[in-house]
Amino acid sequence: MNYATVFKQAIRNLHAEGRYRVFVDILRNKGTFPNARCFAGHHGPKQITVWCSNDYLAMGQHPHVIAAMEKALHDVGAGSGGTRNIGGNTHYHIDLEAELADLHEKESALLFTSGYVSNEATIATLAKVLPGCIIFSDELNHASMIAGIRNSGAEKRVFRHNNLAHLEELLAAEAPEAPKLIAFESVYSMDGDIAPIHAICDLADKYNALTYLDEVHAVGMYGARGGGISDRENAAGRLTIIEGTLAKAFGVMGGYIAADRVIVDVIRSYAPGFIFTTSLSPVLVAGALASVRHLKTSSIERDGQQAAAARLKALMAEAGLPVLPSTTHIVPLMVGDPVCAKQISDILLADYGVYVQPINYPTVPRGSERLRFTPGPAHSEAMMLKLTAALVEIWNRLELRQAA
Repeated sequence: MNYATVFKQAIRNLHAEGRYRVFVDILRNKGTFPNARCFAGHHGPKQITVWCSNDYLAMGQHPHVIAAMEKALHDVGAGSGGTRNIGGNTHYHIDLEAELADLHEKESALLFTSGYVSNEATIATLAKVLPGCIIFSDELNHASMIAGIRNSGAEKRVFRHNNLAHLEELLAAEAPEAPKLIAFESVYSMDGDIAPIHAICDLADKYNALTYLDEVHAVGMYGARGGGISDRENAAGRLTIIEGTLAKAFGVMGGYIAADRVIVDVIRSYAPGFIFTTSLSPVLVAGALASVRHLKTSSIERDGQQAAAARLKALMAEAGLPVLPSTTHIVPLMVGDPVCAKQISDILLADYGVYVQPINYPTVPRGSERLRFTPGPAHSEAMMLKLTAALVEIWNRLELRQAA
């Protein structure tokens, strides 16, 4: 076995398929986001506008968040000191978990180092604790949820995306006494569509199933207090477990679950992904805590973001660009080819100072490659007009298909 040859061929395959991932070298400009500096392909930093950040509300730049992190840094230092069991449990962690439990109307919450880890660790552990558990998973669930299902060793049933009839068909086919878990997301981040939460909970009640809702692209963004779609639709109390992230709308880093006290204690006590991982730095936790508290009482950021998303969708549609319709903050522009998507992204950055990453397989199915824009409250009308004009010029230059 020539190991080097195998590894090189694996990378060549990605290049040949047009989906080799390139990380752009940038630094955000504190206080003026979405402006940033790009260090790729030229001498010295070039000013660019970021259009693909998951810091949806620019809370990573918010003065309250930065001040809280600076205060924590000077109060307790940089690192947490270990796992939560060994030196890594701080008062900041306890306060944030209390705020998150309150945000989702649950008894308890548990912090993880990322949203990926919270999904993988919780789903895998929950199914292992329930002998014979069958997991019902939406076909578009995130890779972290799929990893959790796989690592649980449990049987799985995949239902067609947001298809209630198919989900019920699968539920009805199983023994009534079998433990069941329905895992789904609220906002699906590539198309921007929303799950029918109450209808899924109705099926869970009918077939005695637990529910696991991933709210990572909705927490901070929807609901009177930023609790997500389940908050907006008054559904939080019907869900068994709500999972979220601190790295998107809250602008910092980390993941979490919120549920009743016993379930959280089970995950805390059994999940290797929690037990054996150094806890989040208290500096990060302090920033997230400030962000969660702010967005519980402020809707200015949410309202600005929704207005920006609606305006950009309208501009793109009016210009004949193939933007997917969605009712959320996600603005997907369809391309349908990985090489072309990368080419458009490269031209935008080099010629227009616009940064947006192409989204290719396996994040989306082959043939549905796209550019995914996430306008925020700080994206101005002038920025949107410039972006739309640039896209029209590139579409014409490359002789791409216009919207139907």
